[in-house]
Formats: sequence, C-alpha cells, structure tokens
Amino acid sequence: MSLWVDKYRPKSLDKLDYHHDISKRLKALASSGDFPHLLVYGPSGAGKKTRILSSLRELYGPGVEKLKIDVKTFVTPTNRKLEFNVISSPYHLEITPSDMGNNDRIVIQDLLKEVAQTESVDFSNIVSNMKPTINKKNKFKVVIINEAELLTRDAQAALRRTMEKYSSNIRLILISNSTSNIIGPIRSRTLLIRVAAPTNIEILSVFNKIIEKEDLLKFLPKDEIEREKLLNNIANYNDRNLRKAILSFEALYMNNDIITISTPLIKLDWEEILKKLADSILIKRSVANIQHIRSILYDLLSHCIPARLILKTLVINLWEFCSINDKKYKIKSKDEVKLKIVNTGSIFDERLSLGSKDIFHLEGFTIKVMVILEKDSL
Repeated sequence: MSLWVDKYRPKSLDKLDYHHDISKRLKALASSGDFPHLLVYGPSGAGKKTRILSSLRELYGPGVEKLKIDVKTFVTPTNRKLEFNVISSPYHLEITPSDMGNNDRIVIQDLLKEVAQTESVDFSNIVSNMKPTINKKNKFKVVIINEAELLTRDAQAALRRTMEKYSSNIRLILISNSTSNIIGPIRSRTLLIRVAAPTNIEILSVFNKIIEKEDLLKFLPKDEIEREKLLNNIANYNDRNLRKAILSFEALYMNNDIITISTPLIKLDWEEILKKLADSILIKRSVANIQHIRSILYDLLSHCIPARLILKTLVINLWEFCSINDKKYKIKSKDEVKLKIVNTGSIFDERLSLGSKDIFHLEGFTIKVMVILEKDSL
C-alpha cells in the first residue's frame, strides 16, 4: 500500500495537472535532440521533481524507473572515508551533495567526473555483428542534483568546470528552492525554469481526482460548499505545498471515520514544539530556559528535523509573535526587534553551512535573540 502522494504522482508530462506551459516547454526540449542543462527552482511541493522525472521518461522511456541505490565511497584530503548514497537508473543519477556538508566538492569532482568520462551506450539497437551502437540523439547521461542552493562555493565552482568540460556526455538538472545562492556562472550556463506553487484551485482539482479514485465522497461533507471550504482549509494550512497537502489530507482520512468542516486538521508535532519554543524564548530569558531549549533542540535533531529548517521556522515564529499586540512579550520597538532577529537568523544560517555541530549554532541563535530581547524589554 503506497501513499497517495506516490500513488497518484503523474509519470508523463501530458498527465500533469497544472503549469501546462512548462510541460509543453519541457516536452519540446526533450524531443529537440539538444537538451540543455537545467536549473529548476520554486517552493517546496510545487512539483519540480515530478516534472523532471516526467521529462526523463520523455527522453529515455520507462527505463528511467528501474532505480537502484548505490553506496559510493570517497576519500577526503585528510584520508577520511566518506560514504554517499546515489540513486541511479541506466540513464540518470540522483544525488544530494549537500548531505556531505563541506565535503560536497569532493562528491561533485569525483562522481561527476567518473560519470562524465563514461559515454552512454544504447543496447536497444544491436547490429548484426553484435556490437552495441551509440544513440546519437540522447547519448548523454543526466545527473539530478537536489538542494543545489545549499552547495558550497567550492562545489559550485567544481560544478561549473564539469559543465564546461563534459557537456557532450553529461546533462545536469539542478533542483533549488531559490536561485539567490547559485553563482552567476552556473545560472548563465543553465536554462532556468521556475515552477510556482499551485493555486488553491489547482490543489482542489488534484484533491477531487483523488476523492474520485479513492471513493471518498461518503467520508466528506455532503454539501459541496462545505466540502470545498474543507479542502481549501487544508491547502491554506499547508501553504500551497501540494505534497504536504496531500499527506495532510490522507492523514485526516486515516484518523477520522467521518470528516466534517469542524474536524481539526492534522498538525505536525515538531511545528507545534517550535511555536512553543519561540514563545518560551520571548518570555523566559534565563540560563535555566536555555538548558531546557537545548534538550528540545537535541530531540528535534535526533528525529531528523534539519537544522536549517528548525532555524527558519523559529525565525518565522518569532517574527509572527513579535507582530502580535500582546503585553506578555514586553517589547518596546517591535519593528526594530524583528529586523534584528532576521539579521541574526541570516548570520547563524551561514554558520550552519560552515560548521559541523548544528546544536551549537541553534543554541547560539536562541541566546543571541534573548540578548536582543533583553536589551529591548520594557
């Protein structure tokens, strides 16, 4: 039994539910015989990966779905061995170099060089002398790089050199939430495709298809207006993140016999914990609270919540709480405090990318925010 988000993920460009102009563009590129390097960017859950996988299917056929996971070993300049997971098919690789932190340059240099120096061979057309022939149209191999915006500058420089040197044998597809951290030379060598978050109407159309295929109408409000309001609430709560919205909808269905407009939405535990943590930072500025916060941050990290996501969510929650006209926070100049919190968040976001102990930087951020609040308290 697979999750709805995987079960109903479209496998071809023709079956995608929105951004049809992007689908037409990708289909034209796949059939042109001159497929470029791509930089696909947009918010989480917008459908970037789905469109890329559909484009690969358009390029190579169903063979791209024959996936396996390989473990590659790399050696750092200090002779430390690193293991790195690579998802691959006969036609493409999918990697997330940012998982290696500051060693992402080694992955880029060694792995991409190894892939690029091997010319792809098409065994589907075997001539009479039993020698495999080269498919001239798509003889290149595609490498998908997730979280491209988190790559270090050294890794991006190595990536640029690879793009220049091995462009005949390799095509890179970079997936990013934003282009702000991508260096100019890479942006200039790729075709930029922005995949915007789907609108509520588009999310509702996806929901309605799932409802029809899963026969869910008997579990939902009978009144069409109420049903649409419920689905809109799910979409709005998940910030138009389609993947998250579908998962939330499925969780709501699994946890309730009948779903009504008053049924509480499924809220993620870690998000609620971070809201309470932000409230605690604003109210209790003490050493004892710092120790308590440290233990909570440790728990979140041990449950595989990324440190940068924790930092981002904390900054957003602190910003929202500072905007509330609530006397319990005792803040004199709210606008000035909000700007200082965002500035502090940007500093510690950079330190997270440079350092190795995430807990130090997260704890440092909370202490710095407490100092800012203490100076500005009534």
